[in-house]
Amino acid sequence: MARILLIEDDREVSSFIRKGLEEQGYQLENAENGEDGLFLASTESFNAIILDRMLPKVDGIKLLKALRSLGNKTPVLLLSAMATVDDRVDGLQAGADDYLTKPFSFRELQARISVLLRRPLSLAEEHVIQMDDLHVDTLSHKVCRQGQALELKPTEYRILLFLLQHRGEVISRTLLLEQIWGYHFDPQTNVVDVHISKLRNKLDKPYEKQLIHTVRGSGYKIEA
Repeated sequence: MARILLIEDDREVSSFIRKGLEEQGYQLENAENGEDGLFLASTESFNAIILDRMLPKVDGIKLLKALRSLGNKTPVLLLSAMATVDDRVDGLQAGADDYLTKPFSFRELQARISVLLRRPLSLAEEHVIQMDDLHVDTLSHKVCRQGQALELKPTEYRILLFLLQHRGEVISRTLLLEQIWGYHFDPQTNVVDVHISKLRNKLDKPYEKQLIHTVRGSGYKIEA
């Protein structure tokens, strides 16, 4: 079953798309603004993304550029009422795989999604993250180390996935607060350190080789 992320703030349009695609057997997740959409797209795995161009908080073009800069190759269908040639070119150059103008028929939307899902770089071929003896299946959310399944809570899993998406990079506590908890300010909490500690107890403590490293005064990074 293909998993699709729909990022659309118009609830009537969103309901129309969701109803039609779910009737076709697709599994949908929905975000109503660009900020939530970017979070879901960068922390979870989808076979395709349907992205509205005009969104609150973060517009579709900025979201798309941010997603591609993270190395995310999930096929994206961009929706927009902006229909000029320049508008379509801007969307495609930002990283969209296809561009559909509003209003549109559901048949055409479905046909375009079917084409995107047939492309060779679909999630079906890229859903496994392997680093040293750590194995993460982003479709089933199954995490294993040395073949042993690890029982991670949802927040622990999101932290691990975000670190893996930026492996080798130092990730600050501020960035984790923003990406995982949605804080855009420092709430003077040790929630990051507490969750990192819990994650380490499951991911690192039982094993000889440590994967999560503290960079004193800066944050954390994951590397083999």
